[in-house]
Amino acid sequence: MAAPHALTDPGRPAGPCAIVIFGASGDLTKRKLIPALYNLKTNGLLPKELAVVGVARSVMTHAQFRDEQSRDIRQFATSPVDEPLWTELRDALYYQAGNFSDPATYAALADLLARVAKTHGTGGNVLFYLAVPPSLFAAVVRRLGAAGLAREDEGTWRRVVIEKPFGRDLESARALSAEIGAVLRESQIYRIDHYLGKETVQNIMVFRFANGIFEPIWNRRYIDHVQLTVAEVVGVEDRGSYYETAGVLRDMIQNHMLQLLSLVAMEPPISFAADDVRDEKVKVLHAIRPMTADRVLSHTVRGQYGPGQGDGAAVLGYREEQNVSPRSTVETYATLKLYVENWRWADVPFYLRSGKRLARRDTEIAIQFRRPPLVLFGDAEVADIEPNRLVMHIQPDEGIEIQIKAKRPGATLRLETVKLDFSYKDFGETSAATGYERLLYDCMVGDSTLFHRTDMVEAAWKIATPILEAWAASPPTDFPNYAAGSWGPVAAARFIQADRRLWCTPA
Repeated sequence: MAAPHALTDPGRPAGPCAIVIFGASGDLTKRKLIPALYNLKTNGLLPKELAVVGVARSVMTHAQFRDEQSRDIRQFATSPVDEPLWTELRDALYYQAGNFSDPATYAALADLLARVAKTHGTGGNVLFYLAVPPSLFAAVVRRLGAAGLAREDEGTWRRVVIEKPFGRDLESARALSAEIGAVLRESQIYRIDHYLGKETVQNIMVFRFANGIFEPIWNRRYIDHVQLTVAEVVGVEDRGSYYETAGVLRDMIQNHMLQLLSLVAMEPPISFAADDVRDEKVKVLHAIRPMTADRVLSHTVRGQYGPGQGDGAAVLGYREEQNVSPRSTVETYATLKLYVENWRWADVPFYLRSGKRLARRDTEIAIQFRRPPLVLFGDAEVADIEPNRLVMHIQPDEGIEIQIKAKRPGATLRLETVKLDFSYKDFGETSAATGYERLLYDCMVGDSTLFHRTDMVEAAWKIATPILEAWAASPPTDFPNYAAGSWGPVAAARFIQADRRLWCTPA
């Protein structure tokens, strides 16, 4: 049976399966994965024939694992816990202790999966979730293959979910793809991006392609530029060791933000089937103008936060954070100007910016339309007329607004910006979510629309790698260059002002 399409399926329970979580003792499992599975159960989208197996190094019994998850769900659930529903899910939890590099772990896991298949009727279908460090991705997949756990036969399926980051640059991403591809077919690989599980992100395609009034103006003739912002108020918290090897370009822009860009810029797919959508997204990435070393200097700004204010209190600078070098040159902020060189978007700049310890938590996509060619309203200049904007708010408050001009009531002709807005709250009470529900459900039903394909990963690294190389060849000398609690480096404001434009939010 063909998989349902992520954007059109009305919602039905997934088919029988077991879910194996490698790294079950980590934060991702207790904060996101188990609460997401609980939310799916409350919405009637989990199969009755389900087992969840946690795998980690700690020695633990099934009962102890269930007790631990029962404590954690009360802390991290996104809504009050319904005890009978949780009891049903809890009773389907199992645990397998072992080292991820030990073949004996996988032999024991195979035996456990055979037992739960009989007990819970999972039908031999298994979803493996790798909530482990990136250095273990290939090793775990190789062990799954050697143990026969990745083999699909007799109508069963085996799928593997891989968290980011997928490689550190183009070369390492290609090497990782080759290693994993030696064991799994592309259809078995689900490279997850939790940003693509957010309602507004999924709504981008619905907004564009289900509303005939927008498609005719979604091009260079009417759109002046596009801004994509992912602003965080938090610092690196306890992730200093990871962030020292990543930085914001690897952590946020290369994956999440380039995927958002591709959804905004893609051509209409011939259908919402997974590969039809992903074919159009990867075309956008291939069309982005390559960055030379000189262009990196003129088309990017990077920054690192120093001491400042966060949530009304004094906070440390990045170099004072735990497990961070006091001379670190890792960027915690970056702005890029990219061009999609195709017929629809030629000469329309896409401004991407993301940073930590900024003034406000805000993820949004702003489409700014061209100004009117002349003004018929009194003595105002064209430059004084604020342009129309379409703003898609992704977090914290999901919704869409259109900014237009209207006459202010009164005897004189005074123009004012009016916001026509829609919030997901307008649908009424909606259940709180972790952002993983849609993605886990799609994995279980076999819909890969919202997941990265190998060619998409490589195309994104082709964009990011030259920037990383140019930055490495010319280390910054002015870090830290923005205070925590601000909107980033002063150079970022000047960067867009040089193009006679402004950020849609203060900079």
